[in-house]
Amino acid sequence: MRASALSRAFVVVRGLLYSYGFVLLWAWLAISIRPLDARLAVTIPAWLAPLGFLFAVAGALLAALCIGVFVTAGRGTPAPFDPPRVVVAVGPYRWVRNPMYLGAAAVLLGAGLMVESPSVVLLAIAFLAMAHVLVILYEEPALSARFGDGYERYKASVHRWLIRRPGSHGPP
Repeated sequence: MRASALSRAFVVVRGLLYSYGFVLLWAWLAISIRPLDARLAVTIPAWLAPLGFLFAVAGALLAALCIGVFVTAGRGTPAPFDPPRVVVAVGPYRWVRNPMYLGAAAVLLGAGLMVESPSVVLLAIAFLAMAHVLVILYEEPALSARFGDGYERYKASVHRWLIRRPGSHGPP
């Protein structure tokens, strides 16, 4: 095996391991807060379970696609301590700057609807709020410092959270 192929395989394995750890963390959090459902005065209707399944599957597929793009096009992983080596502006990142967070939130929301858990639905909302703060206070400044004008042009042409067809809008 050539050195570059071995290096690429190592990046793929790292990306999968880091992603698996991220999924385990949020699954553990979702399971841990389920006992709070009894304390909440809100219930999730059972008829929302199929919609939850669709959200969870779509979110999981989106997150998996994002991980693949980070590994292949970005030559890095989603982990902040092993980030992509180049600005990733392809695949889902052409449509929205933070599709991986949106995918993860959709998985949490979908899981909450499927198991009729208001606490897991609230966790999905909290996850998005935390992601928003992280993106504004850490990720965007770090990416601007790391990639300069290339990231600034990308940021000006692709919205942070609203999914839009590439080239269909001006600066967000």
